[in-house]
Amino acid sequence: MSFKMTESQYTSLYGPTTGDSIRLGDTDLFAKVEKDYASFGDEVTFGGGKVIRDGMGQNPNMTRDSKRVADLVITNAVVIDYDKVIKGDIGIKGGYIMGIGRAGNPDIMDDVDIVIGSATDVIAGEGKIVTAGGIDTHVHFINPEQAEVALESGITTHIGGGTGASEGSKATTVTPGTWYVHRMLEAAESLPINVGFTGKGQAASHTALIEQIHAGVIG
Repeated sequence: MSFKMTESQYTSLYGPTTGDSIRLGDTDLFAKVEKDYASFGDEVTFGGGKVIRDGMGQNPNMTRDSKRVADLVITNAVVIDYDKVIKGDIGIKGGYIMGIGRAGNPDIMDDVDIVIGSATDVIAGEGKIVTAGGIDTHVHFINPEQAEVALESGITTHIGGGTGASEGSKATTVTPGTWYVHRMLEAAESLPINVGFTGKGQAASHTALIEQIHAGVIG
């Protein structure tokens, strides 16, 4: 006989499912889950006494060489995209999202899109919302601490320019010349966000502009 649980019990374990609405923060806005990729009874979770174990939710044979095996799985997350609200597991491989669907062990589970293997790590997404990061397109690069502040507000990409605490950086969003572009690209390697630098367009000849493009500015 299969085990039955109440909706509140299910939500506390795996998060909301199809038809459930989520209040967004302390606002009067609600997001309604339109589709849940889960197969009820085969949800994957990680931890003591849970499903992701060798031979259970984790496949014992498939290696990372398989395109289906993820490096990281975010389990049972609600994904709010620009055109839909869905619930599922998120697979990440090589630093890129490989898919959103149903994760697990295809040897014992049906319709598995993302394989969990011994090389797979797990982040618990139950009760959490995953959405695309924001882009700030007007950044004066003055202080590296700007990156941490951006992440705290959901910004994951900075586009702009500057060279640090200079008058040019305070007044404009450009990084002038090849030397500064190279130094800023080097400095950005340690930042936990995506960056794009804009060059200085104040030049009467194309030559000065072209050399900045070759140096690595995005515009």
